[in-house]
Amino acid sequence: MLKIGDKAPDFKGTDQDGKVLSLSSFSGKNLVIYFYPKDNTPGCTAEACDLRDNYDRFISLGYEVIGVSKDSEKSHKGFAEKFSLPFSLISDTEGKIVEAYDAWGEKKFMGRTYMGIIRKTYVVDENGTITDIIDKVDTKNHSAQIIPPTKQ
Repeated sequence: MLKIGDKAPDFKGTDQDGKVLSLSSFSGKNLVIYFYPKDNTPGCTAEACDLRDNYDRFISLGYEVIGVSKDSEKSHKGFAEKFSLPFSLISDTEGKIVEAYDAWGEKKFMGRTYMGIIRKTYVVDENGTITDIIDKVDTKNHSAQIIPPTKQ
């Protein structure tokens, strides 16, 4: 189980534009890595749009943002275009990144138990160290959970 102070696991994946990204692609930068279950679903759309609406603030404070789910590059491309998302969405169809970041596990919905992506966000500093883990995500106000509005 990852915890604050651990080195973030390295990863390699392709985003919605076919660009290969890895943890080292963000070396020297602060990074927000958010894991979400599925493109174009209500909670995931609210979360992505909140991050989009606050993206300039993240950039001005020195943070990059990336999303990760098991959806395909094609699905990510449509989702990013539909909602004008300015950040990369990595396609992790094999679930390697999701598992490395403890974002895969048992879920319950409407009395049904199944395995799936657990909504979770990691904040990683410029040295690749995890500085925060948010596992109780408020999809409509997620940006404020990552960087409180009072922090400038």
